[in-house]
Amino acid sequence: MGEGYRCVAASLAGLVQQVAVSYVRNGYWFYVAGAVPEGKDVLAVDAKFIKLYRLSMSKYVRCRRRKAGEAGVQYIRLGRFFLILATHGEHLFFVRERAMIRDVRRCPIRVGGYAISFRNDKVSVRIEQTEYRVLKDAFVKRALNAKHRLEAAFANLPYEPYAPVRSQLLAVLRAVNHRRALAGVPLLDRSCVRLSRRIVMPFRR
Repeated sequence: MGEGYRCVAASLAGLVQQVAVSYVRNGYWFYVAGAVPEGKDVLAVDAKFIKLYRLSMSKYVRCRRRKAGEAGVQYIRLGRFFLILATHGEHLFFVRERAMIRDVRRCPIRVGGYAISFRNDKVSVRIEQTEYRVLKDAFVKRALNAKHRLEAAFANLPYEPYAPVRSQLLAVLRAVNHRRALAGVPLLDRSCVRLSRRIVMPFRR
């Protein structure tokens, strides 16, 4: 693997944080998402991309090349899922991957139940729409269950509460409480929805 280039995410939360906060926010809008085939060595795939796209370089060299018109490229992997992301500019990435390249401003990155996009000049991390509908339907169907159990279920949801995620979860809570109000049972406390995002170490040490 390229010396000094970290690309193996420590967790799903780490991957989403790194991609959204460090890559997409900084103009890495073009991407290819893929999966390493079963039976293939993931470390060998890492090393191939790092060498092919010359990723193991200092931030100063990377900055100098971007000023010269070369695109910046980043690679990150979690398990067998991987992303290659690039900024505007010239790069071998746009030649080799041209048939599969997507633009995060038009086609969100979908991973682990999240959808990462770039809208209105800012990064958006939300629960992917199909996942969100399934989640909401499941909670509404259970809306009259014991209060403490539902609150625990909300508290244990795995999604990091980026602003759009918070809005989605609070919408689910309102739908649940609407059913509970109609049935005359105690409402769930808003505090069961986690509102503060955890900052995690994005890469394995």
